[in-house]
Amino acid sequence: MIHPTAIISPQAEIGAGVSVGPYSIIGADVTLDEGVEVAGHVVIEGPCRIGGGTRVFPFASLGQPPQDLKYAGERTELMIGERNTIRESVTMNRGTAGGGGVTKVGSDNLFMAQSHIAHDCVVGSHNVFANAASLAGHVTLGDYLTVGAYTGIHQFCRVGDHAFIGAYSKIVKDALPYARTDGNDARCYGANTVGLRRRGFSNESIRQIQHAFHLLLASKLNTSQALERIKAELAGLAEVDYLITFIEQSQRGVTK
Repeated sequence: MIHPTAIISPQAEIGAGVSVGPYSIIGADVTLDEGVEVAGHVVIEGPCRIGGGTRVFPFASLGQPPQDLKYAGERTELMIGERNTIRESVTMNRGTAGGGGVTKVGSDNLFMAQSHIAHDCVVGSHNVFANAASLAGHVTLGDYLTVGAYTGIHQFCRVGDHAFIGAYSKIVKDALPYARTDGNDARCYGANTVGLRRRGFSNESIRQIQHAFHLLLASKLNTSQALERIKAELAGLAEVDYLITFIEQSQRGVTK
């Protein structure tokens, strides 16, 4: 399963059923778990671990040093979960000492061609990154979200679960969960109703999420006032409670 032109470091750990295509390079301290498929012309540098069942397409570059001027060669890691699809020319960098030392990617994500995950990012699971979607350093993403093509997300921003970010968006504040956020500069356009229905949310849950966004975006209340109304009228629904907590924990402010 290893092409004769591939270069595999003796310090790499290769699991059962792994395949490595022509001219790919697997460096020291790289672990490829069971069933990982690496196409031709891929470069993976360690320390890096890639979970079982992940597919890596040509010209991807994983585990390279962070693009951070403060990086001084310290040992940092890239950890990638299971069953991810990493398409052509995707780049994912290791962490920095100042950011915790680890870039983490969950499982069952689709990274389309040329998307980029920078140092110290934390990416959840079941997400879709369209072509050339890019995360700056220290970005935190939840689960079941979509990041549109050519979108850029600023350092230290967060994106909540089940969010939809439109193509070519510029995200400089936290993007709300369950919401449609789009534009340069980005604005929030209410609940991601289509995405929530596709994920099996009940009509009642969607109605309450929509009402929460109405109070937050269209009621002419400021954010603090809107949160008080949301707590008074909708607290107790798990999704609304998560939305409230997400806003209250924001350090950069949220996109409204």
